[in-house]
Amino acid sequence: MVGKMLMQGLLAGLIASLISFAFARTIGEPSIDRAIAFEQQQDARKAAMGGVHDHDEELVSRQTQAGVGLLTGVVAYGTAVGGLFALTFAFLYGRVKGIGASKLSVALAGAAFIALVMVPMLKYPANPPSIGDPETIGERTALYFLFLVFSVVAMIVSVRARRAWVRRLGDWNASLAAAGLYIGMTIAGLIFFPTVNEVPAEFPAQVLWEFRKAAIGMQFVMWGTLGVLFGAFVEHKAVAARSSEVRRASA
Repeated sequence: MVGKMLMQGLLAGLIASLISFAFARTIGEPSIDRAIAFEQQQDARKAAMGGVHDHDEELVSRQTQAGVGLLTGVVAYGTAVGGLFALTFAFLYGRVKGIGASKLSVALAGAAFIALVMVPMLKYPANPPSIGDPETIGERTALYFLFLVFSVVAMIVSVRARRAWVRRLGDWNASLAAAGLYIGMTIAGLIFFPTVNEVPAEFPAQVLWEFRKAAIGMQFVMWGTLGVLFGAFVEHKAVAARSSEVRRASA
């Protein structure tokens, strides 16, 4: 059963990644092009003023980066996420009472999107490739992943707290209390984790906003498609199995 779910997760992740690629190619790439144009303008200005600018030779063309390179990265990421999603779903399926496969899949995808994408991006939002000091990239990456781990732990704590509160508070009130606990822990993390702001003051605000919308939109499309598709796959398999049992019983 787990093996079949894993294959379904890989397939759902692959389809979700292809849809996400189309979204990123259409919505995200124009803002990256404008960010690169801004960087080139800054380089030209420095050169005109007699400044020295070390510009690394482009090993991969921009066309390749926005096409085959983006597709390869998104497909690898989406397929891997689909497999991990399926394994997590398989662990929870049957342990969570009173919820069907499709609803559990959508709920799991929604929780993953919040904990893995939305909340970390509130603290450390995505920036175009032309922004940031290369010397601090290691520190910024470490802070981002630390906050991501913090967000996931906060989500797990909140889910466990809800299970403990259900008997005393009921389903709805326990869900509200757990959501409040997660929000409270998230706010604490947003306050106490170090802030990183390397966006130049002269960088166009509209370009930055469009890039960040595209970044979180791409992840929303990925997780939303994965949750819906995987749930549909599992439900279809379950219905087919029940129909086969009924036919065998009536034979």
